[in-house]
Amino acid sequence: MKIETKYHGEVEIVNKDIWNFDKGIPGFPEEKQFVILSLPDNDIYAILQSTNTPTIGFVIVDPFLFFRDYDFEIDDATVEQLMIEKEIDVQVYSILTIQDPFEKTTANLQAPVIMNSKNNKAKQLILNDGKYQTKHLIVPHAKVKG
Repeated sequence: MKIETKYHGEVEIVNKDIWNFDKGIPGFPEEKQFVILSLPDNDIYAILQSTNTPTIGFVIVDPFLFFRDYDFEIDDATVEQLMIEKEIDVQVYSILTIQDPFEKTTANLQAPVIMNSKNNKAKQLILNDGKYQTKHLIVPHAKVKG
């Protein structure tokens, strides 16, 4: 099927690549299906694109590439909701807030996107332990003005 996207124009997707967010994501409860689209010439960043609304696309990244000590527990309700059986089936992404200059770009570590690659179920999990915030610089040693 073809969908219109925020960053890639019209693209062809297949059903097996659709991620199902049964309860939507915070701020977008009606958006229940997304695909991950690669960025050209880039292995680090990708787009989490709504299959229904072309203007809804989030830049995502594997947070462990930037935050080696990032660690949290997935609560039992989420494990059950996503039907997670093995840790190896879990993929974790952080949504980025892209800034200009890029050195001001931040990752939301308080609300990771949890995905079960076994069944394509996904959820944005809100961590309430106070350890992480919604804005962590991904280039922590950059000298940012302003």
